[in-house]
Amino acid sequence: MSHNISITKIENSKVDALDFDNIPLGTTFTDHMFICDYENGEWTNPKIVPMGMIPTHPAAMALHYGQAIFEGMKAYKDTEGNPMLFRPEQNAKRLNKSADRMGMPNVPEALFVEGLKELVGLEHNWIPPKEGSALYLRPFMYADEPFIGMRAATHYKFIIMASPAGPFFSKRIKLWAEKQYIRAAQGGTGEAKAAGNYAAAIRPTELAKAKGYDQVLWLDAAEHTYIQEVGTMNIFFKVNGEFITPELDGSVLHGITRASVIEMLKAMNYNVTERKITIDEIKKASQNETLEEAFGTGTAVGIAYIQDIGLEGETIHVSDESPVGLEINDTLNAIKTGQLEDKFGWMTKVEKQLV
Repeated sequence: MSHNISITKIENSKVDALDFDNIPLGTTFTDHMFICDYENGEWTNPKIVPMGMIPTHPAAMALHYGQAIFEGMKAYKDTEGNPMLFRPEQNAKRLNKSADRMGMPNVPEALFVEGLKELVGLEHNWIPPKEGSALYLRPFMYADEPFIGMRAATHYKFIIMASPAGPFFSKRIKLWAEKQYIRAAQGGTGEAKAAGNYAAAIRPTELAKAKGYDQVLWLDAAEHTYIQEVGTMNIFFKVNGEFITPELDGSVLHGITRASVIEMLKAMNYNVTERKITIDEIKKASQNETLEEAFGTGTAVGIAYIQDIGLEGETIHVSDESPVGLEINDTLNAIKTGQLEDKFGWMTKVEKQLV
């Protein structure tokens, strides 16, 4: 089904001015963006236009009541130079899961994927060629109805923008196990990719960085004992030959990379268990040397290898090496770039367009 997406192209691309070997994080954007409006109960006027400012009324409900959600994903190029997307339909499903929790309308999955394909096809020259780099894609939806009052909005915008990105972490990372602040509680918005979740994480993350750590290891809200997530990632521990990752209990984000890694680990004949896991269990495994490795999985970072976990007055040493994590990372990258056969059926080819 075609959604008749209109396209207004720029006259001169800025891509030639970009140094792909030195891409500023999160500040460089491509020439175009996809935009669509929700009004009168339906999504209308899907279009791709030059990247630019969006007029917003001061009473836009997202600014006051936080109806704002987003997705994170990447576009790659295969060995033949074709733009490729990694499991875009899963991002569409997750956006709608977030929308349901936040009282927002669903975006038709076909419209979500078609908008992505059209935008990436147009911006294919912005996909960095360097290994570990990609074109980061940010689909998001927010309430732009001007209204002061506590109810669900009736007007929304759905936008997709793109930003070339280099490797996120270039070294093993150190985590701070946070026992004062929380990320999510049962019945909250932890499994939604809601903007407010990340706003609440900013101060604790800055405090962790001031202590010399890279990210926060989030613990449960009630007991500050059970591990939930890492910064913007899900987490895996290898203990005594088995991989363990926190279960999806309503407070943990349904990571698409997480689900893919579980599938890959099982294909490699590893036992993978999704269950509650405590920080004390990880501490004990480190002490008795059964903690073999740990890594985070996320859209922006891919696989991030974990070295240490900091607690008040002590440090849990995880590992100086992550052999399985490294193998997973290399395999994922090879699938995404067409160097390895995609036996899982994860990749979607995008047709190039002329600017």
